[in-house]
Amino acid sequence: MYPGIHAIERPDKAAYIMGRSGLTRSYAELDAASNRTAHLLRRLGLGRGDAIAVLMENNPYFFEICWAAQRAGLYYTPISTHLKAEEAAYMIGDCDARVLFTSHAMAGTAAGLCECTPGLEARFMSDGTVAGYDSLEQARAPESDSPIADESEGSEMLYSSGTTGRPKGIRKPLPERAIGTPSPMMQAMAAGMFGASTDTVYLSPAPLYHSAPLRFTMTMLRLGATVVVMERFDPALALELIERHRVTMSQWVPTHFIRLLGLDETGRGRHDLSSHKVALHAAAPCPVPAKEQMIAWWGTILLEYYSATEGNGSTMIGSSDWLEHKGSVGRAMGCTIHIVDDDGRELGPGQPGTVYFEGGADFSYYKDAEKTAGTRNEQGWTTVGDVGYLDEDGYLYLTGRKAHMIITGGVNVYPQETENLLVMHPKVSDVAVIGIPDDEFGEAVKAVVEPADMSEAGPGLERELIEFCRARLSAIKCPRSIDFEPKLPRSETGKLHKGALKERYWGGIEPTFITR
Repeated sequence: MYPGIHAIERPDKAAYIMGRSGLTRSYAELDAASNRTAHLLRRLGLGRGDAIAVLMENNPYFFEICWAAQRAGLYYTPISTHLKAEEAAYMIGDCDARVLFTSHAMAGTAAGLCECTPGLEARFMSDGTVAGYDSLEQARAPESDSPIADESEGSEMLYSSGTTGRPKGIRKPLPERAIGTPSPMMQAMAAGMFGASTDTVYLSPAPLYHSAPLRFTMTMLRLGATVVVMERFDPALALELIERHRVTMSQWVPTHFIRLLGLDETGRGRHDLSSHKVALHAAAPCPVPAKEQMIAWWGTILLEYYSATEGNGSTMIGSSDWLEHKGSVGRAMGCTIHIVDDDGRELGPGQPGTVYFEGGADFSYYKDAEKTAGTRNEQGWTTVGDVGYLDEDGYLYLTGRKAHMIITGGVNVYPQETENLLVMHPKVSDVAVIGIPDDEFGEAVKAVVEPADMSEAGPGLERELIEFCRARLSAIKCPRSIDFEPKLPRSETGKLHKGALKERYWGGIEPTFITR
């Protein structure tokens, strides 16, 4: 259950393959490079419990650095490549990183970090350098490719998405298990629930800095599987890679499905997908029509789970169960779900409220006891602010996030349902539904749409989309107005960053909630 073991037993096997370039790293190469990097970190004085940060696109060095930290007992924090220098600097400082690893592709952002990360003791860049950075390749070249003497398990330190404010660090105690021993939950998820093994070929189309791609790919490398990493998502290439590498397992987000479904019939049918046995998906609610179409295309291989970076609880649902409970994200796994109203009362089936987990893993936000306390209720149950309801059979349905709730005329509107409907309109590529200031109702429902063809944006399409909504949803849930944007602020992992959109309309104005 460790790359070093696989490097001995199957040294020439591909540990990972870069999707577009085809560049391959064997287990022997991954082991040697991560060992040299671990020795470099020890030479710099980093010991168990210290931290590094990784600001890299999906590239061949990413796993080498993460495994160096993992085997050296360090915390490693991947940082989104879409952040500005000031935003990245906040995370670098907050996680107490002593060393930063980046790439020449990130040179623009990296250059801006030099002055605003005074806590860093060293900065390394792969594939070239800019002022303030040393060459990673040159720095580790003299180091031994044998393991460091004091190997111990490290851990990722991830940050929440930050879609409702500044990202919050989630730092857990380092594992005390022997090196190479995965957590029981990770072992069960990989080897048991998903059937992964040394024979697995796993396609990862999303950025590795995100929690699910990072955790799953690192686990696949523990198991001795082969990981196929897409540098950037492209729907046609994704299908090609499944055929070329005989991919058996993959993981997606709903926006990937929407783009895959956007391929014409020729594009969809061009490749042999018969090796593909498990298609995981998570990260955001999936529109029911999109999932119906994916199951009709790929068969009942879709396996959905719901969880959070915090790891405080999770659910799962297979395709067959989903077809009987359409829209559900599944039943609880290893925990108990409670739906609670704003007064702390537990609600019955069919009644939406805040989703709390009992019995899941504990978590805390690093350096923020107040935010940590805000995630717990008197019973000790925890929440990340999602809203949903349970049906009579215990299946969970998500309706949105509490922070995104719109209060219009005293009525609570969760925008997810409206977004899921509008994104299936053939003229819509993406959509965000938000509340904007309204003198009469406090907030009004507005849709911000990324049209499939920007030349069609205008009053005519606005009327068409509003009528499309009103024919299918109650009027209170439908947008009263629609604006058009060439590109919405959505991360590559499917998360909508609504804060930036709302700021355009509110401009510092505090909403006034009117009850009628």
